[in-house]
Amino acid sequence: MYISKIKIINFKCYKGTFELDLNQGLNILVGDNEAGKSTILEAINLSLTGMLNGKSIWNELSQYLFNRDVVNEYIGGISSGVTPELPYILFEIYLGGNDTPLLQGNDNTDKDNNAQGFYLKIAFNDKYSDEYEALVKSNGVKSLPIEYYDIVWTTFARDIITTRSIPYKSSLIDSSNCRCQSGTDLYLSRIIKGNLETEDITSIAQAHRKMRDSFMEDESIKEINQKINQNTSLSNKKIELSVELVTKNAWESSLVTQMDDIPFNYIGKGEQCVVKTELALCRKSSQNAGIILLEEPENHLSHTRLNQLIKCISDKYADRQLLISTHNSFVANKLGMENLILLDNTNVVRFAGINKDTQKFFSKVAGYDTLRLILCKKAILVEGDSDELVIQKAYMNRNNGKLPIQDGIEVISVGTSFLRFLDIADKLKKNVVVVTDNDGDVAALEKKYEEYLGQKTKTYVKICFDRDVDAGTLKIGESSYNYNTLEPKMLKVNGLKNLNKLFATAYTTEDDLRKYMKHNKTECALKIFETEDDIMFPEYVLEAIE
Repeated sequence: MYISKIKIINFKCYKGTFELDLNQGLNILVGDNEAGKSTILEAINLSLTGMLNGKSIWNELSQYLFNRDVVNEYIGGISSGVTPELPYILFEIYLGGNDTPLLQGNDNTDKDNNAQGFYLKIAFNDKYSDEYEALVKSNGVKSLPIEYYDIVWTTFARDIITTRSIPYKSSLIDSSNCRCQSGTDLYLSRIIKGNLETEDITSIAQAHRKMRDSFMEDESIKEINQKINQNTSLSNKKIELSVELVTKNAWESSLVTQMDDIPFNYIGKGEQCVVKTELALCRKSSQNAGIILLEEPENHLSHTRLNQLIKCISDKYADRQLLISTHNSFVANKLGMENLILLDNTNVVRFAGINKDTQKFFSKVAGYDTLRLILCKKAILVEGDSDELVIQKAYMNRNNGKLPIQDGIEVISVGTSFLRFLDIADKLKKNVVVVTDNDGDVAALEKKYEEYLGQKTKTYVKICFDRDVDAGTLKIGESSYNYNTLEPKMLKVNGLKNLNKLFATAYTTEDDLRKYMKHNKTECALKIFETEDDIMFPEYVLEAIE
């Protein structure tokens, strides 16, 4: 069993209907800030647990759960003298696996008789119609009348459900947030309980009761309780200090999880995230099948610890369903780009069809900033750090000192992996410019980029390079000098005198300056980036900027 689809209507950033299909195994949500990643995780967890921010949704109802535009349209309609339809929130959970016939029916917005699942709806309760109409007539509606709202939790077969009757469970793990009650992390308690069999829970409850009995039999406690009763005269009832045993699950709120004798909520948040994730992945019994919702696992983790967590996820998720939100390229690359789901202004882009060799490359060599390309408006791809600085300077000179990033344009060093990044650009139809050296072989370069040149040119991809091949006799050691990289091209358009002034050098020949620039690439690029003097750039660089 797994969640095959979720529908969200009018919840937080989602106005109207938003629909998302999920993979049976791993799903990785990426997107800019405010794209709605956390909202999706919240919606799924709320639908499966009835909990929001660690508290029952029945106690957390608020106007601010509703989409702001929908609420404003409603308030505006009331103010103008019409009585618009009251806003509502709806979550629909569609289940796959064909093993939940009791949840099958057409009580869903798709009106699909074969659909299996349930919905949670926050809506106006008609029993308050008279009171509401009187409120409207008195001009008393200035905000959403949430006091007249109720929650309906129903299967597609129109049966009322509770958290106990939902056959699919949820574990929400957010390392940036901690919900504690009586010193116990609520999410961890649920995960641990989910790992226990019925007989385990019974054993804990019995041990808890024995602890209470032992507490009450302690001689010092007996003396204290006797003193308390000696000081009371207005009641005939006996007053005692005791251990709470009102409900059969009282142990859940009174027992504290520890690590190395330290209460769980006192250890680092990164370690909390790792432990919760591993425990959630270790659930084995079929009745505890469910989805693990992991919010930005990179928070509070060192690179080494993050690597360990990702390996744990990769090794153990198996047939489990995971939904992970992240801003971290390493996480996205390592767990597989084919599992990425990009949220862009409520539009959904999937990467399942991306080139398999590219998927494998980024998963094995995971240090590339792929999300910088995925999330930007436009991008300029360059080979190295020094190229990045020079391109940024050229852009600033043409745009009144503005850095490319200020216009939503990323300049990304991709090493020699231009084609891998172009696979991503292809998937997104992203505006991308490649700035590359010709290395003295224009024909080889044209062969390499043949899918983007000539008749195959794509409107959103531009390959910029110098078509002039320069040559000379300079050698560095036993190797012939490459006259066709960015540094010698900068010398070609600026001249020896100008670059000597810029670099504070006094070379008398261009070959000596070429050697200096080759051995001091980053230092030279920094001086170009920082200079206030006029400087020229090769034509192919200016073409990229334009």
